[in-house]
Amino acid sequence: MGKLDGKTTIITGAASGIGRATAMLFAAEGARVAVADWSEEGEGVAAGIRASGIDAIFVKTDVSNPDDVQAMIAAAVGRWGALHVIFNNAGVEGVMGVPTAEASLENWQRVISINLTGVFLGMKYAIPELLRSGGGSIINNASVAGIVGFQGIGAYCASKGGVIQLSKTAALEYATQGIRVNAICPGVIDTPMVQRSIGDSAETAAAFRAMEPVGRFGTPEEVARVALFLASDDSSFCTGAPFVVDGGFVAA
Repeated sequence: MGKLDGKTTIITGAASGIGRATAMLFAAEGARVAVADWSEEGEGVAAGIRASGIDAIFVKTDVSNPDDVQAMIAAAVGRWGALHVIFNNAGVEGVMGVPTAEASLENWQRVISINLTGVFLGMKYAIPELLRSGGGSIINNASVAGIVGFQGIGAYCASKGGVIQLSKTAALEYATQGIRVNAICPGVIDTPMVQRSIGDSAETAAAFRAMEPVGRFGTPEEVARVALFLASDDSSFCTGAPFVVDGGFVAA
């Protein structure tokens, strides 16, 4: 028996990285999975899940677009009749290495619209369906950058700090109505986002690795296992918390 047997789940940003790993793990634990992403590669993830014998759909979604988010939720509920878990995982890093006074408004607005407004929209439109299902779990992907500052990525840090506070607020609002809301705060995880930041530089890769006290990158699968805990009944007494998955980074 899987930990998510019979549950309907939505995962945004599920075409790659943490989202993809989580979609595959949720499916392995019996969940029906709506794979949401703006990349068509999400169809391949959904097809892989269906090949394993678990129902899955791909929904092309721009999480910063309210119409897309409503359509994403409607697609999952329309296919399976209910919603039990949403993992608002989609995010972008934006332009990096630019001090606040030199940062562009365009970059600020793009990062905030996807990383923070996207989470807000996911919760706004998912909560009514979760209530109709008798409750459920909302998981929001934040970052250690929402806990500590990093020079040159002000928009990213602000967006992720906002995700943590938004998660706490919603957790309090719905605590007595069967909805749990938590945030995951990954450290340096071996994802396409981190690889874009590293590029072909072995020196940069070593510097990123040195940021982690454990001496290595985390894997998407390690974050996915925390998402599974939060999606399942194992975390029934957990709400309003930032779950740090960072190899000891914020402890240093």
